[in-house]
Amino acid sequence: MFLGVQTMRHREFFTDTHASEAVVPRDTWPNWAHFILLFASLLIIVFLGRELAKIVDFGIHRIGIPAALGGMLIAVLTLTPESVSAFRAALSDKLQHSINVFLGGALSTIGLTVPCVLIMGMIADKRVILCLQGSDSVLLLLTLFVSSLTFGGVRTNVLQGAVHLLLFLVYVVLVLSP
Repeated sequence: MFLGVQTMRHREFFTDTHASEAVVPRDTWPNWAHFILLFASLLIIVFLGRELAKIVDFGIHRIGIPAALGGMLIAVLTLTPESVSAFRAALSDKLQHSINVFLGGALSTIGLTVPCVLIMGMIADKRVILCLQGSDSVLLLLTLFVSSLTFGGVRTNVLQGAVHLLLFLVYVVLVLSP
């Protein structure tokens, strides 16, 4: 749905009106080849993440910190490239590019990585636990509600951003002291 909105119906929301009209060479690869390459790349990332998770789990158990920090560390490592790119675009006053990169990173994580991990778990006959427990579920629902208020309106402001940061801080506190 997101890609349909981005590429067809509301394309103007995702284009930079201040960008120069540079000629971009047309890609000659068919769409199915792009899909296969995307899926293969995602499989490699999942396998690398699995190996990295072993190292992180060993370190977490060795140091004695909460296991949820391992998931946070893997998430940070996964989202770092998109975050750096979005941050650099924002510093260069390319806000639309920054938002596009951010939304693409979030969409790929939620829409591709999680289902791929679940499918790999089914193939390997392993049980995948997404670690959503009581307080986490409440915090997730609260975050979704606040996000719908923030992004459903015409304009956002600093106060709404501060509420999102506060929710993240509560999440970190709950991870560190469950």
